[in-house]
Amino acid sequence: MAAKQEFESRFAKHKDELEWLFMELYHNREGLEVLEREMAEAYNARSAELKALDKARSADPEWYKRGNMFGMTMYTDLFAGNLKELAKKLPYLKEQKLTYLHLMPLLQMPHPHNDGGYAVEDFDTVDPALGTNKDLENLTRELRKAGISLCLDFVMNHTASTHRWAMAAKAGDPWFQAYYHLYEDRTIPDQYEQTVPQVFPNTAPGNFTWCEEMHKWVLTTFHDYQWDLNYANPAVFVDMTKSILHLANLGVEVFRIDAVPYIWKQLGTTCRNLPQVHTIVRMLRMVLECVCPAVILKGEVVMAPKELTAYFGTSEKPECHMLYNVSTMVNLWGALASRDTRLLKAQLDALHALPDNCWFVNYLRCHDDIGWGLDEAAENRFDIDPQKHKEYLYHFYAGDFPGSWAKGELYNYGPATGDARSCGTTASLCGVEQALEKDDKTALDYAVKRDLLLHTAMAFLQGFPMLNCGDEIAQLNGWDYKNDPDRVEDSRNLHRSKFNWEDAKQRTQKGTLQNQLWQGMEQLRQMRADPCFAPDAWVTTWDSHNPGVLALVRKRGEETLVGLFNFTEYPAGANLDALGGEYHTPEGTSVWLADVELEPYQALLVKTNK
Repeated sequence: MAAKQEFESRFAKHKDELEWLFMELYHNREGLEVLEREMAEAYNARSAELKALDKARSADPEWYKRGNMFGMTMYTDLFAGNLKELAKKLPYLKEQKLTYLHLMPLLQMPHPHNDGGYAVEDFDTVDPALGTNKDLENLTRELRKAGISLCLDFVMNHTASTHRWAMAAKAGDPWFQAYYHLYEDRTIPDQYEQTVPQVFPNTAPGNFTWCEEMHKWVLTTFHDYQWDLNYANPAVFVDMTKSILHLANLGVEVFRIDAVPYIWKQLGTTCRNLPQVHTIVRMLRMVLECVCPAVILKGEVVMAPKELTAYFGTSEKPECHMLYNVSTMVNLWGALASRDTRLLKAQLDALHALPDNCWFVNYLRCHDDIGWGLDEAAENRFDIDPQKHKEYLYHFYAGDFPGSWAKGELYNYGPATGDARSCGTTASLCGVEQALEKDDKTALDYAVKRDLLLHTAMAFLQGFPMLNCGDEIAQLNGWDYKNDPDRVEDSRNLHRSKFNWEDAKQRTQKGTLQNQLWQGMEQLRQMRADPCFAPDAWVTTWDSHNPGVLALVRKRGEETLVGLFNFTEYPAGANLDALGGEYHTPEGTSVWLADVELEPYQALLVKTNK
């Protein structure tokens, strides 16, 4: 099929729905025509190599659900300095058999204050400190050769206050002032404040910022230097779509849509999860399927499981391909500190009840903090006081609770509300840092077991695992951020430190801490090669009859794989009498699930071919 016919064939499938949704939302025929022209131009500009990838992915639409998916997230500058140097580090990534690489925001940003890159000055251009668009294109080409798909953040909700649109708005340009939510007095902002929650009430209170240049109030949901875009303006949607297509043509294969529930604003609401959000995401999905079907969407939706389903859409009208599994991440850490897996099991049960089109990226740590947004209804069912439990968890991971092994810090602590979040690397939060400081070999052994337990449980879940760069070598907290005046105010920089290449050299030396973690990650990849990790596998929790032990079952065809995870520092028994029959460990040891004894922090995997 000729290239033009390929695009026209894809476009024909979506034309009516795209037109209907756009006109329903905007009532703007001219805007729709501009969008369609931008789509055609983006397709024409797409390279033959990327069009070949489109064809291959169209024939294999669930490629991202396969068991061999294994990801990593990192900051370009912290890992390698810039994009050119990162490309030279490709052998290190290939050594880990990665199939997915998520680079933290790398588009042009203000310096030094940019919220970790989430304040964007130019959605079309790589930040000069990290390289050029050509460097990015070269990197994506080399990654594709290695079988690694590149994911970039796309910050849809806001721009930096120094973006050219914002600068034009400050200069009085009415066209670009319409790109934002601007008000001459506090009348409407005060009405918004009555219903819209604050994201950072302690460090960035309120949802509006006064702009002296315009003498107007600007909607700023996150920070005063991040101006919320007005998606009620069709030009905003068209321009942002143009930028995402531009990045796709540089070889980006996955876009993490940042803060997607926030992008539509409506007075009298919380400005969260509004129906128009789904219209926008659905339109974006259709645009990508027309122009570059190899490209997929990953949504950042920090909401309860019941809120997540809508962001996947339906099988007939899909939206995001996958979402971050934020709530499971939080519950994994909660289970480790409390030695109680009941909340984790309840949360997983809620996820397993979601439709089959729901797919998740599982992780333990990332660039962000751990926010203790647990299910209060579930806590109450288990007679757990939500507030006291939250306070216990963030004090525990700050190392402030008696007997805590963790070394971390609080983020966004509010004494009045009793709320706080937690920062730190996986290794430090699991006790590695404290054990090394005390030169306590027993404590270090337990810390490594905790680390590997969490990673194994995370990798066993439905979806695919994503490591945070450095986790594979037990990277510790970077306390030196406190000496940097540009970074000291944000405790999340504790786990945003330069990659320790000296430690990485130890990864192949037996007996080292780094080798223990490196080999542990290799075992995770071997585990996920099992047929029970196929996309169509059935996954569920099971009652272990012990709150300290999480039991998960994967079944595909006649094969059943059972994972038992002891979240306590004590030997723990589990009774899975309903899963009768003879099971075997990977080493061939016979196990009877009616009566199993687990070692402290043990992850036991057993299988039968019934």
